[in-house]
Amino acid sequence: MPENPATPFRVLIAADTYPPHVNGAAQSCFRLATELTARGYDVHVVAPRDTPGPDTVEYQPEATIHRLRSYAAPTHEFYRLVMPWHANRTIDDLIVHLAPNVVHAQCHYMIGDAAIASADRRRIRLICTNHFMPENLDPFIPGPQFFKNIVSRRSWYDMGRLMRRANIVTTPTPLSAKSMGENAQLDYVLPVSNGIDVAKYEAQADEHITPHPYPTALFVGRLAVEKNVDVLLKALTMTDPTLEIHAEIIGDGEQRDYLHRLARDLGVADRVHFRGLVSDEELREAYLRADVFTQPCTAELQSLASLEAMSASTPVVLANALALPHLVSEGVNGYLFEPYNAQDLAEKLNHVIGASAQQRHMMGEASHRFASKHAYGNVIDIVEEMYRGATSDEVAGMLSGANLR
Repeated sequence: MPENPATPFRVLIAADTYPPHVNGAAQSCFRLATELTARGYDVHVVAPRDTPGPDTVEYQPEATIHRLRSYAAPTHEFYRLVMPWHANRTIDDLIVHLAPNVVHAQCHYMIGDAAIASADRRRIRLICTNHFMPENLDPFIPGPQFFKNIVSRRSWYDMGRLMRRANIVTTPTPLSAKSMGENAQLDYVLPVSNGIDVAKYEAQADEHITPHPYPTALFVGRLAVEKNVDVLLKALTMTDPTLEIHAEIIGDGEQRDYLHRLARDLGVADRVHFRGLVSDEELREAYLRADVFTQPCTAELQSLASLEAMSASTPVVLANALALPHLVSEGVNGYLFEPYNAQDLAEKLNHVIGASAQQRHMMGEASHRFASKHAYGNVIDIVEEMYRGATSDEVAGMLSGANLR
């Protein structure tokens, strides 16, 4: 907590994606801003506008949001591009005006690049967090695979070149920290969880959530290529017909029309319930109502949606890829399945749905215990120490002590 409310500690969060965008990185930045403001910090966020227009300033409950003029990315439904020359000039002027105590860059692209350069040049404490794997860009880059590989290597190089200037570099999981060390040549990357408000998703003692009339596997996330929602739809055709497993899909994105057609073509349209974007309360109830949560994505650096489901004491079936294996104790809180393998996903869904009510309850309790390790309060305590001058070694010690590594 800042010591003197008259002169609060000022934080500038630099983000290339921020609500109303719906993705893990945007939500992570929003939650960080919200918690810091609740603790008395003066929080500012610099992010792209989500619509055409000039630079603006929004005064939101979680922070002051500085929106920069942006342009629609030609190959992505919602992503917005800020021109480098505009980002460099505007963000440097903003940093001079705000004089933040710390700059926390959430990326190394347009806005992150400009914020890192300005903070470094002006000797302001700099924290860099990476939420993104360069390979995630592949579906949105036109051209052959060898060209996409060149872009990916360049992105890794730029990540290392820029984030090397930071006082501390973090990413949500040990696996992504290892990947950044190998690919971006970064010597010391700390695995600091994005954190989760576990209590928000817990069932209350006097609360009654009406169950589904059929066993339901829940997916929450963007309907994007890398999320592999098609694998879930194909898996439904291979599940035990006596179990009558349905799927509930919450989210929206560029794959929505394709997935609706695929469900019809596979003959499972009557068992797939596309709900689009829902309110926070509706999302919470969906987690509590689901029999199992599934995440087929192979590009998750942490998967906040999986942690939210686990906070609601829901068993999980997750792809055995990138950070997701860190969330599963096989047979204890759920199962891993081979990426892209619909048959394996179907078998794991059968295992969970076909288990007894007592076994599923025990799996759910194990999910909740695991999610509780990532409780947001513990994470923000560590973030505060990073802002206040802790070294990477000191933060590593805190992570080990809090069992967050």
